[in-house]
Amino acid sequence: MPRSDFEGRAGDGGRQSDFVGEGPVGEDDLLMEQILENINTTPIGQVLKKIACLPEVRRKKVLDVRRRINKGEYHLSERLNIALDRVLEDLTA
Repeated sequence: MPRSDFEGRAGDGGRQSDFVGEGPVGEDDLLMEQILENINTTPIGQVLKKIACLPEVRRKKVLDVRRRINKGEYHLSERLNIALDRVLEDLTA
């Protein structure tokens, strides 16, 4: 007996994929347009927008901190708490 999908079409020949990127081109464009239209109204969209505005990684500073951690000159737990507080403050502001 032929299988039918959720839209009532029989068989797999004309079946559309449930995965993004495997359907007709117009569907992908429509999905992306819907995501972009709603990005500012969803909590995850707001977080992503704030992440996109963050400055780039300062490689020299990262290497300096890594060196200080290895030498035992950097108190990671204290600094980590401060950094987490700042991140949470920025995300909720």
